[in-house]
Amino acid sequence: MPRPESQKAKKIRAAAIVDALKGVYPAAECALQYEGDPWRLLVMGRLSAQCTDARVNTVAKTLFAVYPNAEAMANADPEEVGRYIFSCGLYKTKARDLVAASQMLVTTFDGKLPDTMEALLTLPGVGRKIANLLLGDIYQKPAIVADTHCIRISRRMGLVAKDDKTPEKVEKTLVSLIAPEEQSDFCHRIVLLGREYCPARGKDCSLCPIAALCPKIEV
Repeated sequence: MPRPESQKAKKIRAAAIVDALKGVYPAAECALQYEGDPWRLLVMGRLSAQCTDARVNTVAKTLFAVYPNAEAMANADPEEVGRYIFSCGLYKTKARDLVAASQMLVTTFDGKLPDTMEALLTLPGVGRKIANLLLGDIYQKPAIVADTHCIRISRRMGLVAKDDKTPEKVEKTLVSLIAPEEQSDFCHRIVLLGREYCPARGKDCSLCPIAALCPKIEV
């Protein structure tokens, strides 16, 4: 039985994975097409819960044509907003959160997206996953977005333990392994790798460009 990988060895391997992913995906772009607008990323991040990024991108085009900014959304009727986001699922809850978060953004934060985890978590519908997405993409701060792809592939790579099933545990573990300046882009690249080479089912490790760095643990 092989000896468990030490924290030092795992950190070295994590750095090698980061470098390899940078070679495969030089442009680590967010899958959500928010056009550089912080409020739009906030909205799209909330819509993405239990919904594909592709669906969110499609729905958001119509939604933003009607509600182009936080001020417009803050004055919206949640029921009306819900009609535009119905296909994203959980639309009633999401609509209420979008309106309430926009209202808070306008009244409490003077229309500017806050730049700390603590402040972001006060916005309705915002948890650590969305907050980290915003901190990383908008403010270029160290941030691990522990979404479904990140959790699944990080466990398969053996970077996090198989029993680390909560986003908080995965986030904490990856923060200890990935250099701060690489964290946000690492998460974007993991999503790209998962879609192209490492799906939940039907993967072919022989095609994966980072297979040599991955113990390919089944999860």
